[in-house]
Amino acid sequence: VQLQASGGGLAQAGGSLRLSCLASGIIFTANTMGWYRQAPGKQRELVATISSARVTYYADSVKGRFAVFRDNAKSTVYLQMNRLKPEDTAVYYCKTTTITGENYWGKGAQVTVSS
Repeated sequence: VQLQASGGGLAQAGGSLRLSCLASGIIFTANTMGWYRQAPGKQRELVATISSARVTYYADSVKGRFAVFRDNAKSTVYLQMNRLKPEDTAVYYCKTTTITGENYWGKGAQVTVSS
């Protein structure tokens, strides 16, 4: 299983970034996909998830600003991040959960938001 995240970088407060996570080695259409983040000195936290039925869930801190969506034909999940804030600065990780409950993580993508 491989999860390859891309799209991180530097943005100004109020700006936007889009993260992508390309998955391989899994039955992408059957899996729940999620984005998590970890800021320096903090625990990793859930940002957003999208199920195989495209049901989405968002952390309160990103509701109304971030959107998670998936392209099953490309085995890719995206995280569109709008109205970014400095507190969104973190390493963002992609995770997949199989129908049997196994979890796989990708390498992180750094997102830095300047004020």
